[in-house]
Amino acid sequence: MSSIVSEEVAAKANAIKEEANVLFANKKYEEAIEKYTEAIELNPNVAAYYANRAFAHTKIEAYGAAILDGDKAVEVDPKYPKGYYRRGVGKYALARYKEAAKDFRVVVKIAPNDKDAKLKLEDCEKTVARMAFEKAIASNEVAKKVSDSIDTQSIIVEDSYDGVKIDDGKVTKEFVENMIQRFTDQKKIHKRYAYEIILQVRKYFTEQPSLVDVHIPEENKLTICGDVHGQFYDFINIFKRNGYPSETHAYLFNGDFVDRGSFSLEIILTLFAYKLLYPTGMYLTRGNHETDDMNKVYGFEDEVKAKFSETMFKIFSETFTTLPLAHLVQKKIFVVHGGLSSRDDVTLEEIRNIDRITKGQPGQGGLMSELLWADPQPLPGRSPSARGVGQKFGPDVTENFCKMNNIDMIIRSHEVKQQGYHVEHDGRCVTIFSAPNYCDSVGNLGAYINVTPDKEKTFKLDYVQFTAVPHPKAQAFNNKFRGGF
Repeated sequence: MSSIVSEEVAAKANAIKEEANVLFANKKYEEAIEKYTEAIELNPNVAAYYANRAFAHTKIEAYGAAILDGDKAVEVDPKYPKGYYRRGVGKYALARYKEAAKDFRVVVKIAPNDKDAKLKLEDCEKTVARMAFEKAIASNEVAKKVSDSIDTQSIIVEDSYDGVKIDDGKVTKEFVENMIQRFTDQKKIHKRYAYEIILQVRKYFTEQPSLVDVHIPEENKLTICGDVHGQFYDFINIFKRNGYPSETHAYLFNGDFVDRGSFSLEIILTLFAYKLLYPTGMYLTRGNHETDDMNKVYGFEDEVKAKFSETMFKIFSETFTTLPLAHLVQKKIFVVHGGLSSRDDVTLEEIRNIDRITKGQPGQGGLMSELLWADPQPLPGRSPSARGVGQKFGPDVTENFCKMNNIDMIIRSHEVKQQGYHVEHDGRCVTIFSAPNYCDSVGNLGAYINVTPDKEKTFKLDYVQFTAVPHPKAQAFNNKFRGGF
């Protein structure tokens, strides 16, 4: 229901909206959201205010909030196309393709010359049709894994191939170093060796629990990194600055290796190769982007298909289901991509025994999904997430989890932070994010944490920040909805 607003108040609200637009243009999205909110509180009758705030919400991946703003925009003005558009973008980002298609269909009807909306509608309809087809042909029998059908020995390496090779199926330090250089030069490795790396690491992770214990021997070091999101040159810069993985210097990458950036394939093959080279020198946590729904929207599926094949993407998908969901460092640091559950009684042993491989995709509810999607909040208790999936958890939830499981703290990722990391919940909850200047647009620092044991058999944390490095232009594989995000 609209309310009457004086011309003076309406003018003030519009001025505040203009301030928000400037903040948005300067990539200060959270500040822009606050200003749009001020404008809305003064004058709730302008659909554009809600649509603009929805756009800002998508920039910080708060898709649930963007959908709610879209709802308000179309309530205020049912003929305002951007309200439907922003809501559709939020729904598509959460893999709600049928609902998104309905919104884009309205946009096309109201604004028939909107080419972008037509492309989005076409993409939604194709996705819905493909999913219906896949469901129709699915049998009740256990489907054979694509990874079981690949015989790497039968794949011929052409004489013209001038790249690195894996001899006798064993990944060596020389192979990894040469592969990294090849990736740096924007060259591929042969598909035979890519398959060998993926299949070997899949076999390794299949035999691991869902919660993996990590012990740091004296005189050794562990570096914990957050999201790297396909930013290969920033990813390699971490090693150049901090040292490459070795038998005495382990790394733990805490999910979201792929999507968004243009070099996800190069990152994931490098991580997998290091895991094979140093099984206790590289640890990998599954993130919410190591899932089919996210890979279809944010680029990894298209990237793998373009650089190799659909078959290889399917094998990556099957391999992502084997990745551990969390790690326990020095018996005191719980490392997980997203955060804590909506339940108070979750133990480390319950997490350790999650049947992640049988479940496959985490879905949008339940313990496995919450570990990948949850975010902390400053207020006590829990609340719905602006992302539209998972929930937020307060300092009391963190304290209860730590006390019940006899641990000191939680390290998680999942959220871009302007300083690269953020400490909250009385020091018990740390967010680490390792993709500087995220998506080439946010302007944030990246960070990582060096963890070293001390003489009292506990640990010391050293936070290191870094900036983005120049990188070559490459094909964007995450641009299906670039205009909407």
